Amino acid sequence: MTGERSEGDINLGPRRAAWAERQVGPNSRALVERDARAFLRQSLSTPCLSAVRKAEGIWIEDADGRRFMDFHGNSAHHIGYAHPRLKEALQRQLDDLTFAPRRFACEEAAELAERLASLSPTGPGSKVLFAPGGSEGIEIALKLARVATGRFKTVSFWDAFHGAGFGAVSVGGESVFRSHGIGPLLAGTEHVAPFACSRCPYGFPSKSGAPDLDACRMACARMVRYALEKEGDVAAVVAEPVRAVPYVPPPGFWAAVRQACDETGALLIFDEIPTGLGKTGALFSHAPFGATPDILVLGKALGGAMLPLAAVIARDGLDVAADRALGHYTHEKNPLLARAGLTTLDIIRDEGLVERAAELGAYARERLEEMAARVGGVSEVRGAGLLIGVELVRPDGTPDADRAEAVLYAALERGLSFKTTMGSVLTLSPPLTIARDDLDRAMGILEECLAACRP
Repeated sequence: MTGERSEGDINLGPRRAAWAERQVGPNSRALVERDARAFLRQSLSTPCLSAVRKAEGIWIEDADGRRFMDFHGNSAHHIGYAHPRLKEALQRQLDDLTFAPRRFACEEAAELAERLASLSPTGPGSKVLFAPGGSEGIEIALKLARVATGRFKTVSFWDAFHGAGFGAVSVGGESVFRSHGIGPLLAGTEHVAPFACSRCPYGFPSKSGAPDLDACRMACARMVRYALEKEGDVAAVVAEPVRAVPYVPPPGFWAAVRQACDETGALLIFDEIPTGLGKTGALFSHAPFGATPDILVLGKALGGAMLPLAAVIARDGLDVAADRALGHYTHEKNPLLARAGLTTLDIIRDEGLVERAAELGAYARERLEEMAARVGGVSEVRGAGLLIGVELVRPDGTPDADRAEAVLYAALERGLSFKTTMGSVLTLSPPLTIARDDLDRAMGILEECLAACRP
């Protein structure tokens, strides 16, 4: 277990303290201190780095007026912050209907469920449940898989993040969520090494990040099959179709896993909470990779970076738990949340944001490849759409986490915010609404920082 962290990257070390001393103004500092007194401390979120007073488009503004292009956004800001169309829709909804107890149907929730089922590649007859967040969506999917198969085991991947609830943490593979006295997790949650071609855990070579399939013969996919066959009674494989760290699967990986699931009776659950809804240049991030899930979980961006909303979409034949509660959340059919989801989907469609992510992502990766050749110390530029990773290495080829952290803080000083993953990967995830000029500006800042923090 490597302990890579996909949900955060700001540690409490001396570089952070030095940055805060120079860059955090008095208003932000006062609010950060107030926040720290009010909240239980926990890794990755408390204490905070600075304080925000405004978020609009691609921009975050702190309490002292400093502005940052946000290439992090907790993967929720696909349509940008405070999208005017979403604000107007929510204001209208507040005048019409603000809440619906679960025992009453409401038009907004029914329409969103119908829309998601019709869009989803899970096919005709698909049905939906809503949840207040992605972690709860994963819990619903796990319960449904248990009921549908009569089994309780799962196979998932080390270093994956699926949420912070006990079930989601159990199938996840990040040490920061699984250790430190949390105690026993769910039984039967088996893990295998993930696909990671440039850092293949099985030791097979890659060529500029691309897998050498003749050498590895997709050892990662074969290990999933091996685990399924050895266990013999697995309810589901739970996975990110495109890893948020990021990693794109090798050719044929998901088709091989899908076949292994079919032949062993396991369901396939895809977690697209951070990567779905256009981020990777496809409406659903698994779509280009030759496998359709039995259950798909969406979240984060579905609420338009305004409200918390997740959805579980299950294929036909999985409506098998009518006599028990899979979710049963208070805001399960909240019309305000549903309106946020409907309007977000409308914006993504009407503004062509899926196609925009594909086009701008290809452009950004090309620029980053050229940049890597100039600044040195970059082993790979990878990703899909506007989810992009730049992996930094030392002269001996080992991951360079120290330089990645230095670049992160140098970029923050210049008004660009992103996160690092796996210690040494600069992970860039801007809103899909970003203008090309702003993208160019961010690329320029990143090159300045990489040059200033040479290995």
